[in-house]
Amino acid sequence: MSTSDGLETGFAPIAAAVESTETDFTPIDQIESLCMECHEQGMTRMLLTYIPYFKEVIVVSFRCEHCGHHNNDIQSAGEIQPRGSLYTVKITDRLDLNRQLVKSDQCIISIPEYALQIPASRGQFTTVEGIIQDTVRDLSSDQPLRKTQHPEVHDKIQELVEKLKVIVEYGKDGVEMPLFTIKLDDPSGNSFIETHGGLGDPKWSKREYSRTKEQDEQLGLAHEEEEDDKDDKSAYPEEVLSFPSTCSLCGSDLETLMKTVSIPHFKDIILMATNCHDCGYRDTEVKSGGATSEKGRRITLKVEDSDDLSRDILKSDTAGMQIPEIDLELNPGTLGGRFTTLEGLLNQIYEELDATGFAKGDAAQAGQADGMAVFLKNLKLVMSAEIPFTVILDDPMANSYIQNLYAPDDDPNMETVIYERSHLQNEELGLNDMKTEDYEKDHVPVAEREAAEAAANALEVVAEE
Repeated sequence: MSTSDGLETGFAPIAAAVESTETDFTPIDQIESLCMECHEQGMTRMLLTYIPYFKEVIVVSFRCEHCGHHNNDIQSAGEIQPRGSLYTVKITDRLDLNRQLVKSDQCIISIPEYALQIPASRGQFTTVEGIIQDTVRDLSSDQPLRKTQHPEVHDKIQELVEKLKVIVEYGKDGVEMPLFTIKLDDPSGNSFIETHGGLGDPKWSKREYSRTKEQDEQLGLAHEEEEDDKDDKSAYPEEVLSFPSTCSLCGSDLETLMKTVSIPHFKDIILMATNCHDCGYRDTEVKSGGATSEKGRRITLKVEDSDDLSRDILKSDTAGMQIPEIDLELNPGTLGGRFTTLEGLLNQIYEELDATGFAKGDAAQAGQADGMAVFLKNLKLVMSAEIPFTVILDDPMANSYIQNLYAPDDDPNMETVIYERSHLQNEELGLNDMKTEDYEKDHVPVAEREAAEAAANALEVVAEE
């Protein structure tokens, strides 16, 4: 089927395909266009498709039957996103090399381990391995000329090409897979890299950011000046920040993710997660995102059935916990900061106590192993809510929380007490020596301090004479 404009359509228009309920209906538009190599008429094919967890894109493919020239391109079918995006993926095996990625014409790809940055160019729909192969081909194309005109540049580029070839030749003749990180930075927000297992992929992360004035100008957008002066606190809860760190077990380089979460009827907290891809070590930590509270808080919850076990609970690293019915008492700092459910927290306590060997084996004192066995048995009864029990969460910094199922009304099974911290508690928290007001008065300028010291030394000399 053809139109008066010379447009040859193998299938119905795209709009009709979108409305169609037939699963085997694939709309492809074909249009004759000029080949830039032989200047004959070639064929351009356009396909509108959807990428899971991303958006709709248009895949464009050109092929000339006269000279064999072909070219592929990809364009976003949507609008420029309100914020830019930065995707970071840790590449550790062959499956990661096969990850599909969408690169818009505004996207910059970088591999920090090789100090490699691929500038923005035409859009592509390819894989991580395809990006590496294209880079090797592009860098190698002008190497003979560089060797003659710029030998030093040739040697540096050739060294990089050899490193990239190792990635492409992984699995051949026993070649080991080098570990590296690939980053896609797209101010338009229209690039994407495939996830394995959905958005919970531990090797995959995404961060959104506000564009700068220069980036808006490159995209042809008007930059709002007031955004530069606006407080960015309205945006930070939506993004996940990452910073480099080192694994405490194997010493490998890794990234720690950090996100601010707002707990309804409480305050903002900071969640931090660490995952080592080399040794499998994982750790999570919770920090308070607000100011230091003037008073402490003690929360008492009476657990009567299994529904109470599903309550969200935030135990900060300054909170102590008690369950009087089974003589359980956790000192502040035990387990660190945790944001989970009451059932999850009890499971963590059980796993930590059950894993310790001080009350097990031949080294255990008489009666100690039996006492621990009885305690763990009672703890299991608490974990399944087979017996009623009381949870007391005492936090002198008031950074802990137990979910109120009746919020904003009072919970009949929960009591909250606000109290003044003792001098000893303030001393342990380092608050007695902390001064946040009029601290300038206690500061003596360097010149005055030196003059006072010189005067004191002079007096000592006079006294000795």
